[in-house]
Amino acid sequence: MKRKLKSLAVYCGHTVGLDPQFERDAVRIGELLAQNKIKMIFGGGNVGLMGATATSAIRNGGAVMGVTTHNVVAKQEPAHPDIMVEVVDGVNERKQRMYNMSDGFIILPGGIGTLNEFTDILTMQQIGESGKPLFFMNTAKFWEPFGCLFTAMRSNGFIENPNDYHVHVADTPDDLFKQILAYNKNQGL
Repeated sequence: MKRKLKSLAVYCGHTVGLDPQFERDAVRIGELLAQNKIKMIFGGGNVGLMGATATSAIRNGGAVMGVTTHNVVAKQEPAHPDIMVEVVDGVNERKQRMYNMSDGFIILPGGIGTLNEFTDILTMQQIGESGKPLFFMNTAKFWEPFGCLFTAMRSNGFIENPNDYHVHVADTPDDLFKQILAYNKNQGL
């Protein structure tokens, strides 16, 4: 079931990474979420790309909601002080909560956690449990290796129908938001 994207989960790194463009694009994504009145759902941390995106959205008048776990707060990430952060028991509950609260997903550069989050959504798309779209922010061609892996999976017979997946990719935040706004327009809403 397709619907207008009123809230988007942002999956990204809990560090800013080595390329300064990662953080610049995260800040711009936060601005664009706020400007387009799309609520941001994220991991709740005040660190890395997730903190940069959330802070930017807040500073630009956006609505932001965080979901984190007790272990994440204790181990690596202070909860963002300027927003409501829901603390749940575990990672799977966190992912489910973020999924339920979101109409789609923006994927910025990140590590294993980011990979885990978006591959869960891809699996749900493959088996028909989700039609929610994924929007990859391909800053500095970060996601190209994953695109190559996806192509190898398909050419080796492990992905039968690429139309099962609702994936969009852009190299700049502004181009990404053109795709998000076009998606909304195409929903007829």
